Amino acid sequence: MQDHKISCLIVDDEPMALRLIESYVLKTPFLDLRGQCSSAFEVLEVLNNESIDLLFLDIQMPELNGIELSRTLKKDTRVIFTTAFDNYAIEGFRVEALDYLLKPFNYQEFLTAANKAKEWFSLLRSSSPTVQKASKDPYIFVKSEYKQLKIKLDDVLYFEGLKDYIKIWLKSQARPVLTLMSLKSLEEELPAEQFMRVHRSFIVALSAIEAIERNQILIHDQRITVADQYKQRFQDFVNGKSVG
Repeated sequence: MQDHKISCLIVDDEPMALRLIESYVLKTPFLDLRGQCSSAFEVLEVLNNESIDLLFLDIQMPELNGIELSRTLKKDTRVIFTTAFDNYAIEGFRVEALDYLLKPFNYQEFLTAANKAKEWFSLLRSSSPTVQKASKDPYIFVKSEYKQLKIKLDDVLYFEGLKDYIKIWLKSQARPVLTLMSLKSLEEELPAEQFMRVHRSFIVALSAIEAIERNQILIHDQRITVADQYKQRFQDFVNGKSVG
């Protein structure tokens, strides 16, 4: 990750745990410690003022525990849980934590977890799309299977978000292209006259829509539900294209 450190917070209500994890962070070259918090509410205050990549987050804390806090975070802020109790592991993975450190843990265990974060952010940043909007034949480059693939936007049927990944479904092939990317960041780059977000997990190519049945879009035998928060915008698009 060339000179791009991972900004992080340590969150724990035990001073000894804060000091230990701080010592681990400070000796890890790719981590940039932005602060320590002893409660979830302190974390929320920090996140309102700056962008943080990673939380080393204790689970058992007063008022709002780490699992509950993690559900309020933006998708691009990732979590490594630190806890003395192993019964939270399943819940930790349900909220897509990068790793789960069981106290007491040593520096080698910490570094293994931190390296998972390093790999994840490295893939995310290297997979950012470049959209050539001015071209008559616009395209994006996405990283997939260690290659930069050129995807023609006119070939796209729809984008499907799947946890940390996006499936790109194309007219030209049966299998989707899989890439590590945020659906939100992709949406911001795509030309709005060609693509529309209709669900938290789907962006559709408007020209690929074959039919609309109630609140569902049909594209190549795939039914995609238009979620409530996107219905008005989509209906405005349909109304603008309707004749007779």
